[in-house]
Amino acid sequence: MNITRPSIVSLTLLNLSMGMSNTSFAHEAADPLISMVSINQLEQRLNTDTESNNLNINSWDADIWLGKDLNKLWLKTEGEFVDGSREESEVQVLYSRAIAPYWDLQTGWRGDFNEDQNQHWFAVGLQGLAPYFFEIDSALFFGQGGQTALRIDAEYELMFTQKLILSPEVETTVYGRNAENYSQGSGLANIDAGLRLRYEIRREFAPYIGINWSKKYGNTADISRASGGDIEVMQWVAGVRAWF
Repeated sequence: MNITRPSIVSLTLLNLSMGMSNTSFAHEAADPLISMVSINQLEQRLNTDTESNNLNINSWDADIWLGKDLNKLWLKTEGEFVDGSREESEVQVLYSRAIAPYWDLQTGWRGDFNEDQNQHWFAVGLQGLAPYFFEIDSALFFGQGGQTALRIDAEYELMFTQKLILSPEVETTVYGRNAENYSQGSGLANIDAGLRLRYEIRREFAPYIGINWSKKYGNTADISRASGGDIEVMQWVAGVRAWF
């Protein structure tokens, strides 16, 4: 019985088609669609000033992102409730593009919401890991009425053990002009600094305790003082940090 052997051309085409198919499959597998929900802070705060200790203050800071290795969609939100009423809240919807190892360029929309005034911004920022493992989130905002703002947030992690971690964090905001209706003054506006000690029951879940300090400066402090607001606040905090 004669057995017909496949020609060299047929074998070559078959190998090429299989190789292209494997390459395409490998490319898709190497860059899958991934997502993460990160609750950076979900905490209750207690003012160290005894006159304000009766306030029930709850704060949150969370991120959600969806995308692939180079391109992602980010949702960032943070805010605070005081005695059940929303004191302030912020939402950002951003397109994020990796431009270097550990660094993303982000651009999109930011909205500030509270019971009295809402404000909308165009945002462009840089987020990533600086030398010595400082986590940096910086952004320039262009708002209504020609207002501009620069905000820089830096965080570091000190690992006492594999589970016990101390996280110092500092955030500063600078405004380009006065906007009294939004309680914003030109120049350095405020500095927030926190120190949180967490214990990772699992890497995805960690309760923590700590302290948070906030102070307003310059024209922003003058505007707040004129309306009867606090200029400097020190708070004890207790909360959880989680991601999934």
